[in-house]
Amino acid sequence: MENEQHGSAEHFLVEGLITDVLRIVKTGKEASVHLCRANRSTTGEDLLALKVYHPLDRRDFRDESLYRDGEWIKERRIRVALEKKTRFGREVQGAIWVDREWETLRALAEAGVAVPRPVAATEDAILMTYIGDEGQAAPQLRSYRPDADEAQELFRQVMKAIELMLYRNVVHGDLSPYNVLVWEGTATIIDLPQAVDPRKNRHAERLLERDVTKMCEYFARYGVRSSPERLASDLSTAWRFADLVPEELRVELDL
Repeated sequence: MENEQHGSAEHFLVEGLITDVLRIVKTGKEASVHLCRANRSTTGEDLLALKVYHPLDRRDFRDESLYRDGEWIKERRIRVALEKKTRFGREVQGAIWVDREWETLRALAEAGVAVPRPVAATEDAILMTYIGDEGQAAPQLRSYRPDADEAQELFRQVMKAIELMLYRNVVHGDLSPYNVLVWEGTATIIDLPQAVDPRKNRHAERLLERDVTKMCEYFARYGVRSSPERLASDLSTAWRFADLVPEELRVELDL
């Protein structure tokens, strides 16, 4: 295990949350994911996923200004560092990236959205529930091959998750078949460090439409007919007028 993974795993081992790191599950541009054996007495789980963000010089930061729109950082020194993308600014951005994913996962998991439940975090890693079993990680939607009926059901689940997220003031912002996992008939949304708050971010509506379009285009391959523009518009309208949501749904969403 590389040094950064070892350091993060060591922290959670010392905290008594995991007992072993079994193997690497996935390596991406910004982070790697490892399968860990959990300490059931402290976590209530048998297996956990450890997501470790790469060191700054290995992270592929996208144009984060799109996702940071509407955020206000009080300290001018930090604002300037972020704008100029100095090393200090990159360190701050890295911390923001991890913290945003942690807080978003917490809020969505508590709301019952199908996302991994976060267990603990450090400045560069998040320990969360694992989707899959010891022999196999849940496949990404991009490599999953549902039949027509299952495709329709998975599409329904993904659209419902997008809706529930929106009612929690969260737009994924980078949703695609790469960050939806499928396991035992359930679609789980992952990778949320770039999530935006539609109350603050001026690009949120465009990001929402992009998320919906990518999902619609994928499921169209399996015969699911939809209108992404109309779906995104309906979602945005319903979110804006959330006070008109039926009472039973308001109770369910705790609005």
